[in-house]
Amino acid sequence: MANRQDLPLAGIRVAEFGQFIAAPGAAMMLADLGADVVKVEALRGDSARRFDGTSPQSPMFLAYNRGKRGIALDLRTPGGLDAARRLALASDVVLHNTRAGVMEALGLDAATLRAARPGLIHASISGFGTRGPSRTRPGLDIAAQAESGMMSVTGEAGGQPLKAGFALIDAATALAACNAILAALFRRERTGAGETIETSLLSVGVQLQAQLWAEYQCSGALPVRSGNSQPKAAPAADVIAVADGHIVLSAYLDEHWARLCEAIGQPALAHDPRFASNALRVEHRAALLAILHDALRHLSGDAARALLERHQVVVGVVRDYHQVKASADVHASGILRPVDDGEGGRLELPGLPFTMASLPIGGLPAVPRLGQHTAEVLAELGYGAADIDAMARAGNIGVEAAQQEAA
Repeated sequence: MANRQDLPLAGIRVAEFGQFIAAPGAAMMLADLGADVVKVEALRGDSARRFDGTSPQSPMFLAYNRGKRGIALDLRTPGGLDAARRLALASDVVLHNTRAGVMEALGLDAATLRAARPGLIHASISGFGTRGPSRTRPGLDIAAQAESGMMSVTGEAGGQPLKAGFALIDAATALAACNAILAALFRRERTGAGETIETSLLSVGVQLQAQLWAEYQCSGALPVRSGNSQPKAAPAADVIAVADGHIVLSAYLDEHWARLCEAIGQPALAHDPRFASNALRVEHRAALLAILHDALRHLSGDAARALLERHQVVVGVVRDYHQVKASADVHASGILRPVDDGEGGRLELPGLPFTMASLPIGGLPAVPRLGQHTAEVLAELGYGAADIDAMARAGNIGVEAAQQEAA
């Protein structure tokens, strides 16, 4: 197995001033790729630590902070702010999702830091961008789902707008920010130049809907809520009840529809006047779905999937998390990886959504406790043991009790 120095981002340091999901998620992916990510928290910690009480570090914090070192600084004090500035200037990347104006007020903005370190990559994540009238609004996933148009197209026809079942835009923004940082690091390798990166939950939320934007531009008609079904194709993304749950299937092209009719033992349906074209199948969707329900309801999800796939029909079984965790495909692909929760426990959480032949398999990345690495990182930045002890006693920094007692 390769060691950490063989990882793609070995030798890259990232200073993360992040909370909740988007910035911490981006930084975690950089850590998975070998970067030394130092997470800077207030003395109370990232707000995600207090998201709920089901574990000492909270599920949200556990999900997006493995493989980092954690330090606690009070940026309202000169000592804490000096430590943050030293860290930033000793880093290759500074990443944050603070509100507009906060980093400028602290002297941790791109222009100020790059004046001292021209090769620095500075990445910021906001809710609604930094140039418009909403620049100072807090960035929350649910607000971005609402204002990006996503909720207007999610839900049952004629029903209320619905959000996604998880923080979709936050998670996608983490991926976007990570991609941008990787591109900036590659550019710096070629040119030596730093970079200023900005992304927002709003911009990512709109970008995720690119196909619907194209349809809207081409047709002039507003996209509408249509439940699970695709409004302009049938059967497409339609959910069918089976003996032990549900499946979802698509067969809207004429040749695919014919294969589906063969699969359910009703080949004549392919020539039924009600279903002779995609437009007619959309018009008569209710009757079509009733036929499919009746044909498949006696089968288990896996049996229905096997039957339809033998006829080259696109199908998936709707699975819950217990079933996903037990999936042979999930196990074979290594999608879930073990993570040390920092408190003596272990979880299995999603790893990177891709593999590389050079990435080592295994390892047990840990989620940092609050202030766990403060003394260690400050020593690397040139602070002596007496200075660190004095800063801790003055409340400029937070260190674990064991560290303070040892000092």
